[in-house]
Amino acid sequence: MSSAAITADGAAPAQRGKAGPQAAPPKLVVADPPRELEREPLVLNGRSPAWITDAIAGICERPMPKWWWPAFILSFGGMSTMFAMVAYLIATGVGVWGLNQPADWAWDITNFVFWIGIGHAGTLISAVLFLLRQKWRTSINRAAEAMTLFAVACAGIFPVVHTGRVWFALMPGYLIPFPNANYIWPQFRSPLLWDVFAVSTYGTVSLLFWYVGLIPDLATLRDRAKTAIRGALYGLFALGWTNSNRGWSNYEKAYLILAGLSTPLVLSVHSIVSFDFAVSQVPGWHTTIFPPYFVAGAIFSGFGMVLTLMIPLRSLFHLEDIITTRHVELMCKVILATGSMVGYAYGMEFFIAWYGGNPYELYAFKNRAFGPYWWAYWSMITCNVISPHLFWFKKLRTTMWFVWCVSIVVNIGMWFERFVIIVTSLHRDYLPSSWGYFTPTWVDVLTFAGSFGLFLTLFLLFIRFLPAIAISEVKAVTPYADPHHPLGGAKEHH
Repeated sequence: MSSAAITADGAAPAQRGKAGPQAAPPKLVVADPPRELEREPLVLNGRSPAWITDAIAGICERPMPKWWWPAFILSFGGMSTMFAMVAYLIATGVGVWGLNQPADWAWDITNFVFWIGIGHAGTLISAVLFLLRQKWRTSINRAAEAMTLFAVACAGIFPVVHTGRVWFALMPGYLIPFPNANYIWPQFRSPLLWDVFAVSTYGTVSLLFWYVGLIPDLATLRDRAKTAIRGALYGLFALGWTNSNRGWSNYEKAYLILAGLSTPLVLSVHSIVSFDFAVSQVPGWHTTIFPPYFVAGAIFSGFGMVLTLMIPLRSLFHLEDIITTRHVELMCKVILATGSMVGYAYGMEFFIAWYGGNPYELYAFKNRAFGPYWWAYWSMITCNVISPHLFWFKKLRTTMWFVWCVSIVVNIGMWFERFVIIVTSLHRDYLPSSWGYFTPTWVDVLTFAGSFGLFLTLFLLFIRFLPAIAISEVKAVTPYADPHHPLGGAKEHH
């Protein structure tokens, strides 16, 4: 940081009464802060507001780079495969999945919990960090919010299809409370119904939060549009935004209210998903540690997915000055903290199983580590407990390719965590006569792989048509937005 010279006027009153030329007032030189207290800027190389607008809005305005089309075709193919598998299942029956007694929940609910967890980081970055006034969220919150919506869309498919007769699941009066002529109401004691409320509320508030944050940037794209169609479409969704003081005042109030509404949802939605398991009597599920354990794991996996998406985006669109090494490093620290919580929860589960004195509970955990599914359990431990601790080293958490690899490992580990919780508890419960071994079918595998196609298709369309980074929020963390800074007041900039 450069030295800031401040003109001191303290000696002036004594000299004002004297005749003759006044002596030049002394200058008070403020020393630079200690190097260890300096914070790296959130936008590098002193980029101006105009440069930020061109860099981010230009992604939507210019033709997509050559890699975009092959990526989109592959993703679209994966998405089509998933819908084909879903259609095949609806036409044939849930038996085409590997579900059977005793594992009557397996990949479907594993995938549901996995995708809901992925969606957690978006709301956390947008709402919780906004309320905590953490300015580093500004470069990553928009893409993380979009990721939340796409992950919730992927998650919602699995429990609906899991019911078998999808037309009943979607009909009001069965899962959705709605008065009907037959006086048939949903079973309010069913955790599946709790999921309907939790996920739909989370998805609705996340969508509103994302859209409200987009309005100023949609107006920017409207004003820069070079075709009438683009201008009309962006103008339609910009809701007549004019950058007026009154508009900004109302916008900030609405954004604050939505952040306040979203914050408890970060904790509630995955707590409710964890109740799906905790309210049962199945060994390995009936535990009170599940809500905080699931929430920490969801934030852990969500940040992993944000890094998986943002690091290539940063490099492919040359956004290194906006998504800086500091952003990546801070996200690595969040992964390190939440990964440590998850590791603690794994150890505490074993302790409770031993200390509780329930032989069935203790066997369930021994079976996880040393039973037929030992490979899944130790994959989970390696990915979720060991790999995040590599981020203790600054050199590793500032090396982009290494962080990207670890983020993928984290996501693999979190999928294994859900698989371990669900399948290893079900395949050996109270009755040894009913024990079995779950093996997925090709329909299971293609449906899950295709859900990534749906997720990536939506994300690629998002970066094609909407600003992936919040233009107005990034400008607000530059020196140009600070009226006390020498560059402040937006002088000679726009």
